[in-house]
Amino acid sequence: MPQPVDYAMMARALQLAERGLYSASPNPRVGCVITRDDRIVGEGFHEKAGEAHAEVAALKAAGPAAEGATVYSTLEPCNHQGRTPPCVDALIEAKVKRVVAAMQDPNPKVAGGGFERLKTTGIEVESGVLEPEARELNIGFISRMTRGRPWIRLKIAASIDGKTALNNGASRWITDASARRDGHHWRARSCAVLTGMGTVRKDDPELNVREVETTRQPLRVIIDSKLQIPLTSKVLKGGGVLVASALHFPGLVKRLEKTGAQVAVLPGDSGKVGLPQLMHELAQREINEVLVEAGMELNGALLKAGLVDELLLYFAPQLFGDTARGMFDLPELADLSGRRELNITDLRKVGADIRIVARLV
Repeated sequence: MPQPVDYAMMARALQLAERGLYSASPNPRVGCVITRDDRIVGEGFHEKAGEAHAEVAALKAAGPAAEGATVYSTLEPCNHQGRTPPCVDALIEAKVKRVVAAMQDPNPKVAGGGFERLKTTGIEVESGVLEPEARELNIGFISRMTRGRPWIRLKIAASIDGKTALNNGASRWITDASARRDGHHWRARSCAVLTGMGTVRKDDPELNVREVETTRQPLRVIIDSKLQIPLTSKVLKGGGVLVASALHFPGLVKRLEKTGAQVAVLPGDSGKVGLPQLMHELAQREINEVLVEAGMELNGALLKAGLVDELLLYFAPQLFGDTARGMFDLPELADLSGRRELNITDLRKVGADIRIVARLV
């Protein structure tokens, strides 16, 4: 049975795990605390793929004090050989007494196997301490492991009456600098930033992280059914680009590949890119979280396809009027029973604007 100290130590482990928010992907964000007599003797977190897992980093910090200790990990210790050796081996070798985890690893290669291995050597195992908080921290990793697709988050900046641009397309800038900077934090935690050709033509965006410090840039994904993207587009500079096409045009593919971009041909209906196929492709590329920064057409298409998990909405204290462009291209409702309901998980003021985080019910 968990004790009050278990919750306190797991809270600290979660704080450590959050240090890998921008860097741990495609691996999960994990933190670990090691205690003796309720006193911390070692702690660590997983910074990036290929480097020490949180448990190994904490064991190194604890040294000989790990023997007979309690280990708090935000995720079940792994029991398989990946880029690094199994964490359970290190825990067993260190002769720890007890392991407390926030949650079971959703990776089928682990999924309870780590707990069982520890138990067979006489190590006491407890799980479920602050599990909801741990799941939130790794919501994209869990989505990829359990649903075979990334967690899809739509970012939209709009006026208070829900308009994203004037009827002539003018949209810069709706929100203020504080909201734009906040948006870069969400870019930095994402594995990929996704947009469509309409946004590329209109805004010529870079789609990279500029406002916050990060050790990696997200993959930039462009949906371009006919490979019409101009080779001079800013988004093609610097590599790290995937262009999703509906048709295979060998000549255009070669031209794009010379810029450093990759091309994936993923045909769907009506000559368009298959959105479910694209999400499967991104999962195969170990993409956990996708931030969509697109126009109302692509936003609506993703919503209609049932691929939107979360909305990140910035509302500016402005009014654009009925003729301005909306947030989603969706068919008209004849009955309120067809409305899509949301669960607001966070609401706060960012600069002069209001930020709402909401999930599809």
